[in-house]
Amino acid sequence: MSFFLTQVEDTYELTSGGYGLLVVLLILSLVAACFFTGKDQKNHFSVKMLVFASMGVTLAMVTSMIKIFKMPMGGSITLFSMFFITFVGYLYGTRAGLTSALAYGLLQLIIEPYIISIPQLVCDYFLAFGALGLSGLFHNKKYGMISGYVVGILGRLFFSVLSGVIFFGQYAADYGMQPFTYSLAYNGLYIGSEGILTIALLSVPAVRHALKRIKHMANESDVRDRFSKAA
Repeated sequence: MSFFLTQVEDTYELTSGGYGLLVVLLILSLVAACFFTGKDQKNHFSVKMLVFASMGVTLAMVTSMIKIFKMPMGGSITLFSMFFITFVGYLYGTRAGLTSALAYGLLQLIIEPYIISIPQLVCDYFLAFGALGLSGLFHNKKYGMISGYVVGILGRLFFSVLSGVIFFGQYAADYGMQPFTYSLAYNGLYIGSEGILTIALLSVPAVRHALKRIKHMANESDVRDRFSKAA
């Protein structure tokens, strides 16, 4: 593993080989997504889907760099970055949401790595960020945009709290707290705060209607196909 990671005090940093591996994994995940097929045996990711998903991941990355508040050991309240990943799931479903969320986790690992062990890396970057893609479960549900967002960030919170208990629980004693309570408070502060701000924004009728129009645009060709088959 020394080819991919190098130890610096109590944490690890990615080597050139590590960055190269992550880039390869990112490319492979996107290529694999193009060959997922649905029930109609068509490529699950059309060009339009790739464009919208890429835009979602890009916006998430850009807004994740705009930090309203940064926690000392990772995690930040950002400018609605989690929403843009959950929005991909709302547009196209669970498979597209999970693929975009995993790609987002890989990019976060490339840009802002905080690594103390391989299991912690998997939990914080693949499972926690990947859980945002669970928003796709509410792809065609009423109030699916907000419901999917809530489920996505709760999924991220679950794995972030799990990581905190397992890998950072020793810091709880400094605050006179149990590891679970400490981890829930720490991760709930930034994830919950950003969640509340985002839901407040999504509750504005003009914003909600504009995002629904984007969903209609993103799926316009699929709607035409269904109508043409019905005719």
